[in-house]
Amino acid sequence: MDLELRNKSALVTASSGGIGLEIARSLAVEGAEVIVNGRSRRSVDEAISNILNRHPGAKLIPLIADNGTAVGCEQTISAIPHVDILINNLGIYEAIDFFNETDEDWQKVFEVNIMSSVRLARHYLKHMLSKNYGRIVFISSESGMNPAPEMTHYSATKTMQLGISRSLAELTKGTRVTVNSVLPGPTRTEGVKKFISDIYPDISLEAAEKKFMSNNRPSSLIARLIDPSEIADVVTFVVSARASIINGSSIRAEGGLIKTAF
Repeated sequence: MDLELRNKSALVTASSGGIGLEIARSLAVEGAEVIVNGRSRRSVDEAISNILNRHPGAKLIPLIADNGTAVGCEQTISAIPHVDILINNLGIYEAIDFFNETDEDWQKVFEVNIMSSVRLARHYLKHMLSKNYGRIVFISSESGMNPAPEMTHYSATKTMQLGISRSLAELTKGTRVTVNSVLPGPTRTEGVKKFISDIYPDISLEAAEKKFMSNNRPSSLIARLIDPSEIADVVTFVVSARASIINGSSIRAEGGLIKTAF
């Protein structure tokens, strides 16, 4: 299946590790020119080396910018004025009891998870509409539809992303631009492994992962953590020519964790 991504430019925020790194790799394999983004030169260089070691012909551009800030977004836009594909992958999370979540905690999560994607989409979508082609994907979370009690603020931002994504999709009516959200379930990234270890600190990581899925995400039909490459494959398809009829959608890639039929 030809996804027709050759020579398309793709910016993947926070792509120096985790799901973002795998999305960058997957897009590069399909021939896209991928902007690999991180907050430090070292992390970006390591990510690029990681991809090139597996796929020597990958077309990669480094971008050092903290898109969790207004200044960082301005730096990104200045360095990369236009893209064909924007993957709003940047996001932070932490387990905090609701009664201990301070105003500052809420504001920090909102600034990174919401405003980073809003600022970038506000710029890049306008150009996509003017040239009648483009793809934007918000990497939301199953917590956007199945809120996690251990991180209320994070869940709230992930629900908000779904609304923003659908609102932006309305602006694309009648064009060849699409805006969608992808909702991963618990995925085996370094951050999630640490998150689970913090919840269950007295047992091995393997045992902690099983206990987390059993106790904290019992409705999962796959009953395991997701591999980042599995999410990357879904995202790559969604931004491809083969998915041109998918627009304004919230695409669940959470292993059947959400117990609704719609």
